[in-house]
Amino acid sequence: MKRRIASIVAGVAISLAVVTGSASVPAHSSLFNRNVNQMLLTMKDCSLRFYDTAALSALAFDSATGEMVVTPKEGEWTDTYGADLAAVDFAKPCAEVAGGEIVNRGVEITEARPWLESLYAEWKPMSGASSYRVYIKGGAYASHTLVDRELVRDYGTYGRVDVPGLPAATYSLRVVPVVEGVEREELSSTVERLEVRPLDRSGFAFLGHEGGIGAYKDNGELKDDARVIYVTSATAKTVTCNVRQSVKDDVGKEFTGLQAIITAYQKGVETRPLAVRILGTIEAGDMDSFGSKAEGLQVKGRNAYSPLNITIEGIGEDAAIRGFGILVRNSTSVEFRNFAVMLCMDDCLSFDTANSHCWVHNMDFFYGSAGSDKDQAKGDGTVDLKGHSRYITVAYNRFWDCGKTSLAGMKSESTEDYADYHHNWFDHSDSRHPRVRTMSVHVWNNYYDGVSKYGVGATMGSSIFVESNFYRATPDPMLISGQGTDAKGSGTFSGESGGMIKSYGNVYAEKGSSSNYTVITQEQSSVSFDCYQVSERGERVPDTVKTLVGGNVYNNFDTDPALMFSYTPLRAIDVPAVVTGSFGAGRLNHGSFTYDLTYPGSDRDYSVVAGLKETLSTHIPAPFTIYP
Repeated sequence: MKRRIASIVAGVAISLAVVTGSASVPAHSSLFNRNVNQMLLTMKDCSLRFYDTAALSALAFDSATGEMVVTPKEGEWTDTYGADLAAVDFAKPCAEVAGGEIVNRGVEITEARPWLESLYAEWKPMSGASSYRVYIKGGAYASHTLVDRELVRDYGTYGRVDVPGLPAATYSLRVVPVVEGVEREELSSTVERLEVRPLDRSGFAFLGHEGGIGAYKDNGELKDDARVIYVTSATAKTVTCNVRQSVKDDVGKEFTGLQAIITAYQKGVETRPLAVRILGTIEAGDMDSFGSKAEGLQVKGRNAYSPLNITIEGIGEDAAIRGFGILVRNSTSVEFRNFAVMLCMDDCLSFDTANSHCWVHNMDFFYGSAGSDKDQAKGDGTVDLKGHSRYITVAYNRFWDCGKTSLAGMKSESTEDYADYHHNWFDHSDSRHPRVRTMSVHVWNNYYDGVSKYGVGATMGSSIFVESNFYRATPDPMLISGQGTDAKGSGTFSGESGGMIKSYGNVYAEKGSSSNYTVITQEQSSVSFDCYQVSERGERVPDTVKTLVGGNVYNNFDTDPALMFSYTPLRAIDVPAVVTGSFGAGRLNHGSFTYDLTYPGSDRDYSVVAGLKETLSTHIPAPFTIYP
């Protein structure tokens, strides 16, 4: 028995060995709040208790009783913890991104900040200026270099520039007004010390794939022979690009319209990467055509796993597509980043057949069109991986009250089809985070924020490593079909045979009153459990451990260096602050669209939020023009 006594002033992190003594029920712990400093008490069942450190005076450990006592700055109460307490930690809010140093001379720059392999600046319109030229210096740009004209936009009350494709480095920006057709250098203003950060390229998408996914290199800059097209609501039908249709053709044939250009890549001849940069919101009616009647825009290779090297990315905070989604087939090396998908036809993003090494990150996903089934009120799916789609990474995305969030695998897949989900913000979404059939999937460092139905679901012989996720108000964090919690009553999510879940380092906050909440591990039930919980990341699940329905075993893909990517996970308690912070999930600055999904009962409500759907339908994007 290990006993010790200490008095710790709130705000100082400590590491706590197992505390012995009698357990007690705390009466004064607070709700989780990712925006303030909090003390987090991890209980032996991996549940959490929270105390705002600003409200505490001290913690005391009594060597005689083995108890820890929490004392407030104000009030007569104390809370005592004993045998059920496993660890004490302290979590801080994620620091906001620091802006650059603005030096205004003529143009009045009001804001300038770096982001992930990009940066932006805004300024007030200057009297007499008809346009602006913006120059960047730093990284590969030894001297001030003019950025693309399309990146410099006029929003009426302010001007804005966004510069993507920047490797991590320190940059400076110069905004020069154009007066009567002449650049007025003496009226220019600058921003110094813009510290651009790299994107997190952890995940299966990068395993065994060299040279960068999509149109970008692994360092964040465009590939040497990449082409860039800019697409707005006004140009989706008229944008042009030359795409080779013959090996003897060095120039290519000119295609007009976004879908037509992407369809031209299906010929399988064009090898030059393509960056499609979306400016503002593109509506379904703005498009030239759709390659998929069910989904909308189609990205398709000629044969299974054809290399396309296409990136579709949003520019700034307001990039979105509305009224349609995207279907991906036969494609290798495709990337989607920094735009929203609103009110799609069926799925927001469907990887349907024979795709590999694809990367979905920093996206905002919203409702789709209601389907005919009762579980399709919010759309049929959000991000689905099917048809032997493999080596897919879904990371740093925000899922806004989505219904069926992500299906990984149908009945034809195999455990050699790998995918991972990390640093996603499941913001009051309902289920399938993900639901996995037959595939091998790593689910790590995600924030489950008021999930109304269940977190991860395993069926049909799938192997899932669920690691260091933060579950807040999630009734059933992990389910294996036909056993454990899923075997209670008539079953929770599936009638299929079971898959196996290995669990490590996950924590559970704000349990609520759900009778099914407590995760059942093999320690509680050696036969019928929700997950096999290990004490170390590298621990293998024995082959003797089998699912109750189907007799399936865990394949231990995560412990095989030849099969697993390199990564450094956060502690689960640090996940919410990082995922919801400035460099976390969703679009730049969390996008221009705002809606508060918290209301009384929101954590348990899986119905369509009428206000959110109405706002999505009536939302009028801020108008802009590209400066001449």
